[in-house]
Amino acid sequence: MIANLNQIIDQVSKEKNVERAVLVDALEQAIVSAARKTFGQSRELEAKYNDEDGQVELMLYMTVVADEALEDYERQMELSTAQSVDPEVQVADELGFQIFYLDRDRARAEEEDRKYGDVLGIRTARQQFGRIAAMTAKQVIMQRVREAERDVVFNEYKDRKSELVTGIVRRFERGNVIVDLGRAEAVLPVREQMFRESYRAGDRVQAYVKDIKREARGPQIVLSRTDDRLIEKLFELEVPEIYEGIVKIMRVAREPGERAKIAVASKDSDVDPVGACVGMKGSRVQAVVQELKGEKIDIVPWSPDTAKFVCNAIQPAEVSRVLIDEDNQTIELIVPDEQLSLAIGRRGQNVRLASKLVGWKIDIQSESKIEESKQALAAALVAVPELDESVISYLFKLGYHSPENLLNAHVEDLAAIHGINDDSAMQIQQIAYEVKKRRDDEQRQAKERAAAAAAAEAAGLVAAEDTLVAAEDTLVAADGTLVAADGTLVGAGGNLIAAEDTDAEPEVSATDETAVEGAGVAADRATEEPAAIAL
Repeated sequence: MIANLNQIIDQVSKEKNVERAVLVDALEQAIVSAARKTFGQSRELEAKYNDEDGQVELMLYMTVVADEALEDYERQMELSTAQSVDPEVQVADELGFQIFYLDRDRARAEEEDRKYGDVLGIRTARQQFGRIAAMTAKQVIMQRVREAERDVVFNEYKDRKSELVTGIVRRFERGNVIVDLGRAEAVLPVREQMFRESYRAGDRVQAYVKDIKREARGPQIVLSRTDDRLIEKLFELEVPEIYEGIVKIMRVAREPGERAKIAVASKDSDVDPVGACVGMKGSRVQAVVQELKGEKIDIVPWSPDTAKFVCNAIQPAEVSRVLIDEDNQTIELIVPDEQLSLAIGRRGQNVRLASKLVGWKIDIQSESKIEESKQALAAALVAVPELDESVISYLFKLGYHSPENLLNAHVEDLAAIHGINDDSAMQIQQIAYEVKKRRDDEQRQAKERAAAAAAAEAAGLVAAEDTLVAAEDTLVAADGTLVAADGTLVGAGGNLIAAEDTDAEPEVSATDETAVEGAGVAADRATEEPAAIAL
C-alpha cells in the first residue's frame, strides 16, 4: 500500500469533484471489508483514517463475558483471559487490539501475534490481505466513489430543474436521444421530441429540464423540447425585459413544431410587451422561431378582461361580438363571414390554441349563421303576442340563440326581462320545449333513415356478392358439364378400345354397367338393321 494516502485522496477528490470525507469513509469501509474476508465475517472490526501519517488504522474489538457465558469465540472473550491482558477489565467491557496488516508493519504484527495471537485466535503476520481481500477493498472503493459521483450530479442538477440546458447528442437508445451535458448525461425521450425534428450524433441541442429522477444507475435527467415552458425560457434568453421581470409571459398554448400562442403583460405602462418580445424587425422572436425549427409564434397582449383577452387570443381574426357563459366556462364568438375560416384556422388550430390560452371553451359562429338563428327564433316565438321584434332582439343579445337556451333558462330570469311577463315566460318555455322536441324527433328520424340506408346498402353489397358467387358457380357447373361430356366421349372411346381388346375388363360401377349395357344394345341394333342406317 502507498505510504501516504493524503495526496491520492486530494487528487481524486479534485478530479471527481467528490468531498474528501466521502473518499476517507470509502477507504475505511474498504479496509473493514478486506479484513472481514481475511479474519472472519463476524469479527467486530473498525477502521479509522489517520490524517497525520495518511494511513488507515484497523482495530479488532472483543467483548468481555463471564467464563461460563462464552458463546461467540470471534466476538467475545472470557473474563479470565481478558484479565491476563488487562487486570482491571470487567464483564461487558470491550478490549481493542490493533491489527497490523501492512507489509511495512510485519515486525509489529509478529510481536502482536506473540502477545495476543492465542487470545484472539488469529495470526496477523501470517494472515496478510490476499488477492481476494484486495479485490474486495477495490470494489468497495469504486462503488462508493461512483455513488458519490451520482450524488454530486444529482445535487448539482436537482436545483436546475425547470431550467434551460445545452448539450451534445451522443447516441440513441430505442428512439430516445442521449445528450451529453458535460458532467452528466441526460435523456430526451421520444414523447418529448418535436414532431418532424431529427438528430444526429454531434448535434447541439437546447432543451428544458423537465425532471430529475434518482435511480440505481445514477440520476436520470429528463429533457423536453415540447414543454410549454421551453418557450418561456427561450424568450427569457432573448428578451431582457422578460429576464428583468418588466415583461411577463402570462400564458402559453402550444402545438410543438407547428404553432404557439403566448400572452404577455407589462408592469411598466411605457413598455409595450408585444413589441419587446418581437424586437427590432422581429429579431427576437425570429431567434426563438429558429431554435424551435420554424414553429410559428403568435404574441398577444394579456388582459384580465376575459372578453378582451379572447379577442386578442383569436387574432389575426377580427371579432364582431363576444357572448360569455360563465357558468359553463364557454365563450361564443361572432365573426364576419369572411373571417370565419381565419378564426377557426387550419384544421381548427387557431381556435384550439386560443381556447387553451384563455382556458375556456370557444364556439365560433359567422354573422350570417347568427342571423339565420335569429330569424328561426323569431319564427318560433311568433305565437307569443307580447313579444315584438325589439324583445326578440334583446333575447338574442342576451345569448338566447336557440330553443335549448330558452329551455335552460329560469322562468324568473325570462320574466325579469322588460316586455316579458310570467305568462309570456312560461309560454316561451313551452314553445321552446315543443321546438326542441320536434328538432330532436327530426334528428332521430334522420339517424334512423341513415342507419336504414346504410343497412340497405350493406345488404345490397351482400346480395351482389351472392349473385357474383352464383354466377361463378354456374360457370363452374357449365365447365363441369363440358368435362362430363368430354368424359362421355372418352368413355365411348374407351368402350371401343375395350371392344377391340376383349381380354380387358374395365371396372365400372352399377350405373356405369347399365350405361355400358345400353350402349351394347344400341350397337347390336345398329348391326342388325344396316338398311335403316343406309337410309
